[in-house]
Amino acid sequence: MQCDIAVIGAGPAGLAFTGALAGSGLAVILVDPAPASVLADPPFDGREIALTHHSVAVLERLGAWARIDPDAVSPLRMARVLNGGGVRGLVFDGAADGGPLGHLVPNHLIRRALHDTVRADGAATILTGRRAVDIRVRPGADPAGGMTVDLDDGGSLHARLVVAADSRFSAMRAARGITARQTDFGKTMLVCRMAHDAGHGGIATEWFDHDQTVALLPLNGNRSSVVLTLTPDRIARLMAMSPDDFAGDIIRRLDGRLGRMQLVSTRHAWPLVAVEARRFIGHRFALIGDAAVGMHPVTAHGFNLGLKSAERLAGEILNAAAVGADIAGPLLLHRYEAGHKLTASPLYAATNAIVGLYTSTGLPARAARAAVMHLGRRATPVRRAVSGLLMDRAG
Repeated sequence: MQCDIAVIGAGPAGLAFTGALAGSGLAVILVDPAPASVLADPPFDGREIALTHHSVAVLERLGAWARIDPDAVSPLRMARVLNGGGVRGLVFDGAADGGPLGHLVPNHLIRRALHDTVRADGAATILTGRRAVDIRVRPGADPAGGMTVDLDDGGSLHARLVVAADSRFSAMRAARGITARQTDFGKTMLVCRMAHDAGHGGIATEWFDHDQTVALLPLNGNRSSVVLTLTPDRIARLMAMSPDDFAGDIIRRLDGRLGRMQLVSTRHAWPLVAVEARRFIGHRFALIGDAAVGMHPVTAHGFNLGLKSAERLAGEILNAAAVGADIAGPLLLHRYEAGHKLTASPLYAATNAIVGLYTSTGLPARAARAAVMHLGRRATPVRRAVSGLLMDRAG
């Protein structure tokens, strides 16, 4: 099968990138191993995405935002960071900048909205239930048109450009010989929804205790997404508990801050591994989303960063196509890589540093955390700057 662009992976980044090319006249084929029914109606996976204002604007331009039920969107008014047993947290408030800080939206609903948009716009031919297994330069082919993607059913695609959006453990990245820095935090994240008696006030809480990390993300009503980070064996025990025993355990971990609690969703466990590709491009090849940079979720910017990569690469391609230039030329791809690295690399390094500082159980790290919290409470301009970063109005 011939196309201009082959996109590998129909997750949010791959779908957003494909949707951004709608109406360009470029022939796009999107490949994903999931069945068509799963792509059209993804199951709940526990993850609530904290969308920045810029990300919401991107979804609006794509036509996906209007496809998300407003009742499923929860405003994030404030964010609070707690350290150890302290109760005087570091608070980031979006109200001073015209808040809220952002919007919480279930990951599966974003995926469904993006998929529906791509289908409605006719932005791509979607090949479901097929996995890309290799990618290579076509022997003897014109350099302007010569990449081949081999599929697991024996078929193949010929494309001018291949874009990999196939997760932080990208097989296509490995197939093109691009290595990645990988940080395995040795922890697993459990996510679920819980109802509770006390109100949350639209405040997200990140609590770095001495042997656990708990995030509470405020959903509409007296409900929260509970994100608990522990060692894999402890998470496995929690996953095996009965709903009542699990609720009791979470109440104890939170010192009863939200009153009585009840599990109201399925539980999901995700291993915490951060990945940054050493290169984002190759010959007629580009990485977007988690395939380029897969973040630890502590700063809640992973999804937003992936959306930016899709937006940036699509913009470069649309500009080239408009003037009849090569949509996969070296200069175009280098501009994309340089721009995305400038955005992603500092954020990736800072996020890993925060994780290291706030999850270490050593006495020096505890003292450093206390000092950072104290300075942060006193430095209003710094808190305002962090709030602006979380909101990301300008993109």
